[in-house]
Amino acid sequence: MENKHLFSVLLLVTSHSPLATSHAGTAGMTLTGLDVLERDGFAQLTGKRVGLIINHSSVDKDGNNAADILRKAPGVTLAAIFSPEHGFRGTEEGGVLITDFSDPVTGVPVYSLYGKTTRPSPEMLKGLDTLVFDIQDIGARFYTYLTTMGYAMEEASAFGLEFIVLDRPNPIGGAVEGPMLELGVNAFTAYFPVPVRHGFTAGEMALFHKDNKKLDLKLSVIKMENWSHDMFFNQTGVAWTNPSPNIRNADAEVLYPGLGCFEASNVSVGRGTDIPFLWFGAPWMKAEKIAKKLSKAGLSGVKFTPLRLTPSKDIYAGEHCEGIKIEVTDRAAVRALNVFTQAAYLLRKYNGADFKFNSGEIRKMTGSGDFYRLLEAGKNPKKIIAAFKKSNAGFMKERGKYLLYK
Repeated sequence: MENKHLFSVLLLVTSHSPLATSHAGTAGMTLTGLDVLERDGFAQLTGKRVGLIINHSSVDKDGNNAADILRKAPGVTLAAIFSPEHGFRGTEEGGVLITDFSDPVTGVPVYSLYGKTTRPSPEMLKGLDTLVFDIQDIGARFYTYLTTMGYAMEEASAFGLEFIVLDRPNPIGGAVEGPMLELGVNAFTAYFPVPVRHGFTAGEMALFHKDNKKLDLKLSVIKMENWSHDMFFNQTGVAWTNPSPNIRNADAEVLYPGLGCFEASNVSVGRGTDIPFLWFGAPWMKAEKIAKKLSKAGLSGVKFTPLRLTPSKDIYAGEHCEGIKIEVTDRAAVRALNVFTQAAYLLRKYNGADFKFNSGEIRKMTGSGDFYRLLEAGKNPKKIIAAFKKSNAGFMKERGKYLLYK
């Protein structure tokens, strides 16, 4: 990658930059990019016609949505709203297509970027000066919000628009896990050539994407204050909002980059239960045996307990499932891809043919054919995880030049 592209990027850094402060607990709560923009009088948007890429998570420290804030901001014209997967209000289940509508509060047209199109069209962008992205991500490559950002950046570049990211925390910190996206894998859930758990904030991913795609784009990142990469969401002081219907707490976010991969299999991840992404199960699972084996596998920061549940929807709706509840005891120590790899290995070992992956889908989720190939070859988890680390070694050397925070 050419680092020269970074020098054309405007970074909006205040005197209270997180580069000088490591913890919200020592210097007050984290201020998101939206909070900083609002505090500084919307200077970066004054006189501009703005298109907002937002959802229900796009709120300031007082709980006000970015659309309502910008509608009232002096000198700013809110001309369009763009919504991602799960919709503007964040209530739709994953995969449900969203339609366009007019927001009854602001009167502004709301264009879906998870419906007939996943990219803003020239008709949607007509009359705009700037696109602003402000959505809470959760730090896994196959979570779609940052793909929406990446697509919008590309269209802004083609249409000659400015692009501004109002940065928010990576709620699971800066740890990196999993293989890189290999050549030949390209999907809405498999777009950026980064590991599964990438460790970037939205602003950092934007810098990476501009450089990687060599976009001719005026890109600005309005940085957070009082945030660093060793922080988890519960340490920020930012009010919790479910980023999507089945991600309901910080522990689910930490486990999602691993347990989310089970959605490429015939194992339930707890959709339709009270603890999605904190449990996995199936009617045929030898849960008690597998839980015991997982407890002896040396996996850090987690405990495993057999638990029978009956999902109300999704896979195995209405069926009694033997499963395993995961308790997070140390978020910083959890490596969700290690948990997933060990669990998949044990399911294959003890449940045999009952346990099935969709080979194409698991390649998208992990981003690499290595996982499925090595698992099918009977390789143990240590060898699979070693392959992950070998895959992302180059990224680990390069990622530092995109980091905006300690």
